[in-house]
Amino acid sequence: MTETAVAHPTEPAVRKATPGEARAPRRSGRRRIALPYLLLLPALLLELLVHLLPMLMGIAMSFKELTQFYIRNWNEAPWSGLDNYSVAIDFDAPVGQALLKSFLTTCLFTALSVGLCWLLGTAAAIFLQENFRGRGFLRTLFLVPYALPVYAAVITWAFMFQRDNGLINHVLHDQLGIGDSPAFWLIGDNSFWALLIVSVWKGWPFAFLTVMAGLQNIPRDMYEAAALDGAGVWKQIRHITLPSLRSVNQVLVLVLFLWTFNDFNTPFVLFGKAAPEAADLISLHIYQSSFQTWNFGTGSAMSVLLLLFLLVVTGVYLLLTSRGRKAADV
Repeated sequence: MTETAVAHPTEPAVRKATPGEARAPRRSGRRRIALPYLLLLPALLLELLVHLLPMLMGIAMSFKELTQFYIRNWNEAPWSGLDNYSVAIDFDAPVGQALLKSFLTTCLFTALSVGLCWLLGTAAAIFLQENFRGRGFLRTLFLVPYALPVYAAVITWAFMFQRDNGLINHVLHDQLGIGDSPAFWLIGDNSFWALLIVSVWKGWPFAFLTVMAGLQNIPRDMYEAAALDGAGVWKQIRHITLPSLRSVNQVLVLVLFLWTFNDFNTPFVLFGKAAPEAADLISLHIYQSSFQTWNFGTGSAMSVLLLLFLLVVTGVYLLLTSRGRKAADV
């Protein structure tokens, strides 16, 4: 029979840690807290280098009379104060009128594009929640516009919108007999709708992907219980799906708004350096005001005004959505 060691009653059960041993967990805890910040530091420095410094230079340029005569050394351009901003917001003058019209066109374009992207993406995501043959193929197919490079996709659309040998006119005019003659899509009033079609085609897969990810967090039991209570498909979407996607949709709409309002690549590739008046988005308008008139001071002032507008809209939107979320939680 083995002899069992019994601790003395007066002997402490747990040995006290020495001061050095007590400091060791604190050090490891601090290192664990500091590690994510250290890992983010290189990305933060690159972000400041790529975005913050050019933004600060653009703000400084907006206060200078920077024209083609000072391109070689823009630091020597004379100080103009707020003159560039006065020219940009003088809506009685040609420059201000053109900027205001471009701004209103961009607002209308953004509202239509974001609304259609959200509607198509949400409808497709809800439709593909049910199991059926070919669902995986449709999911992959719907994401093709989002996976294609922007330049390749928009150039393809530009060829399709050609008046004489484009696919759009071939289908609408030659095959369906719509219109007396092939339409001009890349000039005139139709250019707005051509740009809108390309923007929606390019942006709705992102909404589809985001909403489809949000739908995965909704328990299926809620739909089954609602179906047992007699709720149809539309009532389930209205009372279960959309309320459950509120937080996802809030972020989605904000991201789509910022991307669409700031979009430069799509109109530039589709129309070139000079967009038609009907499709004169503000990003391309600022480019034209800077690089075609060689008045970089006024163009920089327009860019700063656009930045301030987007910051104000984003702040107000986040404030309203946070209040709405708190009210819904209560």
